[in-house]
Amino acid sequence: MFVEYDGTGYSGWQKQNNAKTIQGTLIKAVENAFAKSRGAGRLIDLQGSGRTDSGVHAIEQIAHLECETMIAPHILKMKINDELPADINILEIEKAESNFHARHSAVSRQYLYRISRRRSAFEKRFIWWIKDDLNIKKIREAGSIFLGMHDFKSFSDPDKENKSTKVLVESVEISEEDDIILIRIRASHFLWKMVRRIVGTFAEAGRSNLGISEISGFLKKYSEIPAGLTAPPSGLFLEKVYY
Repeated sequence: MFVEYDGTGYSGWQKQNNAKTIQGTLIKAVENAFAKSRGAGRLIDLQGSGRTDSGVHAIEQIAHLECETMIAPHILKMKINDELPADINILEIEKAESNFHARHSAVSRQYLYRISRRRSAFEKRFIWWIKDDLNIKKIREAGSIFLGMHDFKSFSDPDKENKSTKVLVESVEISEEDDIILIRIRASHFLWKMVRRIVGTFAEAGRSNLGISEISGFLKKYSEIPAGLTAPPSGLFLEKVYY
């Protein structure tokens, strides 16, 4: 399943008992679609490629739906979309091999972050507006530091991570479109709040408040500084998952 969503009103991807989530809403929509098709299907499992945080969006999240049904994928897409709220939309459904897993089969993921140089009447939910004048050259210099394999302990919450904090960053692209600074980061995987803390660090570099040597130090020795620079979730999108 290729899914897009506005995560503003949701407590992230992962299903929770007492909160509205993307996964929980999708599961309910699938169950309702099957029920209205006179029992023409049974949901077994629905898993995503990764757990986007509260308020984070997706341009193309990948999920796998394991089910028993005779409904064709294109018809199932329409039936599920009819049960979904306007801020979640299934772009496409394709049959996959039985051993495919949305998360475990992925080889890398790409996130997009949007920083706006100006106040916007329409895009508040999808940008981080920074009033200060940002030096794009310094942001690009900071971006180059993160390429390759590094320990991102300073850019995650050690108490939340029960796994290695080493991540292979494959690419960092920083571009501009009118008043928007676009930051794209592709990596093997991402730790909790990792992208938002990297972006917050970029913003401080752009303000000339952090130098290259200081930022490099965050990757060599644990520091609490990036946690205090965490960018808001509004500008963050899961853009692409690679298999």
